[in-house]
Amino acid sequence: MAYSCSSFIICLTLLVLVFGTANATLYTNFYSHSCPKLFDTVKCEVESAISKETRMGASLLRLFFHDCFVNGCDGSILLDDTSSFTGEKNAGPNKNSARGFEVIDKIKSAVEEVCPGVVSCADILAIAARDSVHILGGPTWNVKLGRRDSRTASQSAANNGIPRPSSNLNQLVSRFNSLGLSSKDLVALSGGHTIGQARCTTFRARIYNETNIDSSFAHTRQSTCPRNSGSGDNNLAPLDLATPTFFDNHYFKNLIQKKGLLHSDQQLFNGGSTDSTVRTYSTNPASFFDDFSAAMIKMGDISPLTGSTGEIRKNCRRVN
Repeated sequence: MAYSCSSFIICLTLLVLVFGTANATLYTNFYSHSCPKLFDTVKCEVESAISKETRMGASLLRLFFHDCFVNGCDGSILLDDTSSFTGEKNAGPNKNSARGFEVIDKIKSAVEEVCPGVVSCADILAIAARDSVHILGGPTWNVKLGRRDSRTASQSAANNGIPRPSSNLNQLVSRFNSLGLSSKDLVALSGGHTIGQARCTTFRARIYNETNIDSSFAHTRQSTCPRNSGSGDNNLAPLDLATPTFFDNHYFKNLIQKKGLLHSDQQLFNGGSTDSTVRTYSTNPASFFDDFSAAMIKMGDISPLTGSTGEIRKNCRRVN
């Protein structure tokens, strides 16, 4: 039996080497034989983390997003700085805000126990993001797998590649389009802000300076986010005022009411080309769930390392 299993893995590896490298093809059943307990193992750890802190679900989703937008979904965001490169953890969009690394470490350790040296950190991140959404009431989808881990990371690529909270609609559409994601994908993926929190530094300018914002909402946010920088910079506010710990379509209802927390959020409903999509999602949660799932799969396809490229890290924080 052991010979049969290893033979299958060898054959699968050869297939990936022949086809995967050229086409960067991922498969939903990539680990069905080499790590059959993978999904149960990851889900158990994600459930445990979210039961301790609900916000962690949003943090894991954000980690996957920020990983994929920098040189593809390759687990590079998980790497600590080394003498040979400065990684992504302290880039502007991640410093003091990207979190959940210790949860990924725990998941990786659990997965290594059931199938050592088989599953990449990049794939673990993709599965954890899916499970986080579903555990918090959102949709589920079949995660495509077979990514390998990057051996390097780039702080400058993270600074330039991850959309900023201050981005306008044209900048957002352009960045998403450059990665093969449509305007509809942009709106659907932004709906991930139906969970999680943001720091005062990311929305201070909006609540004090912008006019396309509900006045009572702005006043509420000002109570915990002082006008002057340096004071309360890390104070948190929910991205979705209505149901901040539940994955639903209230984020879009907030935008229509001019209660988007971030400038980049409200840009999606501000008289521009994405207004109609926001309206659709605000009244049709099933449509949002379907499009979010499809967009997450598309995002997971961004420039994966497959075949003989990259590696399967033993520790997600450092290269082998």
